[in-house]
Formats: sequence, C-alpha cells, structure tokens
Amino acid sequence: MTTVAEATLAACPECDELHIRRPLRAGQRAQCRQCGATLYREPRRRSDHMLAVVTAALVVFALANTFPILVLQARGVTNEATLLGSVAALWTEGQPLAAALVFVTAWLFPLFDLLALFLILLAVRMDRRPSFFAPLLRTLQALRPWGMIEVLMLGVLVSLIKLSRMADVVPGVALWAFIALTALLAVILSYDLRVLWRSEPRPGGTP
Repeated sequence: MTTVAEATLAACPECDELHIRRPLRAGQRAQCRQCGATLYREPRRRSDHMLAVVTAALVVFALANTFPILVLQARGVTNEATLLGSVAALWTEGQPLAAALVFVTAWLFPLFDLLALFLILLAVRMDRRPSFFAPLLRTLQALRPWGMIEVLMLGVLVSLIKLSRMADVVPGVALWAFIALTALLAVILSYDLRVLWRSEPRPGGTP
C-alpha cells in the first residue's frame, strides 16, 4: 500500500535522490537537482486520449497483418508479400533465427505492447486497479524497447526501391497501414508510462 508520504515523493531513476513531487503543467518535466535526470513528466495527452490512439493503432495493426504489404508482378506472375507470410518463408528457407527475430520484434512484441497498454488505459479510464495492473505495467515497461516496427518499415522501403528495378511493385494496403501504425506508435512511445502509477485527475478538478 502506497502511503501519502510516498505518493508525494519522487526518486531519481539514476542516483536515487528523493525529491518532493511538484505539480506540473501539461508537457513539462521535472529534473533531478543532483544529476539532471528526468524524474517524471506531465504528458500533453490524458489517458482517455491515449486510449483512443491505442484503439486506432490496434485497428491499423489488424489491417497491416491482413492485407499484403507488396504485390510483385514479373513476367505475368503475381506474388503478394505479408508480414507473417515473410516470416513463414524465412522459416521454410532454413533461416529460423531470422524468422523468429522478425516475428518477435515486428509482430509479437508490438501486439503485446498495444494490447497491454489498451487494458491498462481502460482500467485507468474506469478508475480501477485490477490485480493484473502492476505486473502488466512492469512487463510492458521491460519489453517495450524490443518492439521494432520502425526498423521493419525501413527495411520494407529499402526492399521496395531495390525490387522496383526487377519487377513491377505495387504497394499494398498493409504498407500504408504500417506507415500509419509507425506514426501512431511514435505518439504512443512518447507517452510516459510512469504517470499511470498515480491517479489522474478527472476533468473538473476531482481526482
């Protein structure tokens, strides 16, 4: 159980210096007086705004994994490339490690990130802290750096340029979905998860 005294203190993540937590305006951050590290931030977006962003990202993620990323047309033959199809192709071609890395970093971890954050934000929106709240938030903070959809997008764009010299390449629906997903993830990843540990004031001034 967090006491009132503990709730008003902020420990520096770098040097463990304790500070009294001060209210901030939206977009501001507090810095450690000892080492200058960021103690906490006051996000520009409220949790209900982030819930809408995460919901949109889940919809876009579903589109990105349902439709083809690229459609290749060469000598009358048409091939479609999807993310999971590419993972399966790597596996069958004797590259299980590469297949596993692509699957985990470009599909599994991003999906877990979105689903976990959706459940956490939904709990905050309902003003509840279920039993899964703390372990799920800790797991999300630990695994978040392993999601690498932006790296996937860079690889797809490089491949698109190279393949365009050998065949007719038609961007698929999933490519535009992945571009939208990358933009949404940039917004999501900029959100400081540490603010979810404390109660968020309701509109109108009530906690």
